[in-house]
Amino acid sequence: MWSGRLSWEAEAAYRARVRGCLLGGAVGDALGYPVEFHSLGRLRAEHGPRGVTGLVPDGQNAVGRVSDDTQMTLFTVEALTQAHARERRKGIGGAAPQLVRAAYGRWLDTQTRTGPAADVHSGLAAQPWLYARRAPGNACLSGLQQNHVPDPSSALGRPGPVNPNSKGCGTVMRSAPFGLTRTTGTRAFTLAAQCAQTTHGHPTGYYAAGALAAMIVHLIAGESLESAALRALRLLARHPGHDETTTALHRALDLAAEGDPTPEKLEGLGAGWTAEEALAIAVYSALAAPSVAEALLLSVNHSGDSDSTGAICGNLLGARHGDHGLPQEWLALTEARAEITVLADDFASECARS
Repeated sequence: MWSGRLSWEAEAAYRARVRGCLLGGAVGDALGYPVEFHSLGRLRAEHGPRGVTGLVPDGQNAVGRVSDDTQMTLFTVEALTQAHARERRKGIGGAAPQLVRAAYGRWLDTQTRTGPAADVHSGLAAQPWLYARRAPGNACLSGLQQNHVPDPSSALGRPGPVNPNSKGCGTVMRSAPFGLTRTTGTRAFTLAAQCAQTTHGHPTGYYAAGALAAMIVHLIAGESLESAALRALRLLARHPGHDETTTALHRALDLAAEGDPTPEKLEGLGAGWTAEEALAIAVYSALAAPSVAEALLLSVNHSGDSDSTGAICGNLLGARHGDHGLPQEWLALTEARAEITVLADDFASECARS
């Protein structure tokens, strides 16, 4: 954890980047959720030659809804806020994995109940809008049935006990908040990777989560996206079994350097159903496109997991540019924008304390 309290100017910039990361993820999620599972050909047939050019209605004719990606990200934030407050008050760390697992259990309740229980009066579990099932990942649902809390002392590189063969993008799409806590890239990488193992045991799945968290650390410190990605690659190289994640990130960087971004080039990175592909697509889109709006659109216009790739791309861009750098017309239509902003500000205020 960084030491000392931030100056007023630095805290304002930090708060804007935290807001940007969480709101950007929600905007990207809302762009991609209605067209998840649609092929690129279908996108162009239904929305024109450029595909999706803004928020479109989902299957229930609603615009701006977010999916399980944003839902789980917010529960990650809630847990990390609690962990930071506990460490600050008691001076004892190490509670984050248990608190994150408990938060994901509360998210699981929102997928099986119609609304808050009568005895729930505070926190995210008390917010009725979250009780909505938006195509949650099977590994997230099945993994949380096992109630596994990762051991912080366990070494990375081996398959975890929960869904050991699963490397789905459900790990990385929820892990940006680990990089927002004013910690080091190494610590964010490790904690995100450990907590990803609550649902996905394949090293590629949890390494991609760690790589995203590490990138977010460097983005909120003001570094470029390319610099943040290179730092994440150096962290990955320290761990056995990193090859798939490393290869995917290198491919994204090399493809972005070619210029002239297109959905066809993007689809060469995969469909985004696996963690390393989702991260690579998000990084490529954020690097290759000339503006935030164009990057978000590129990240969802493909034949694959559009809401997850859009959410991760939005996390990266929001952490880099802050909430004022996001497309405001899309942000205004995104579900629960006010609630996400309040959660982001509470999180930033807690983490800005020494």
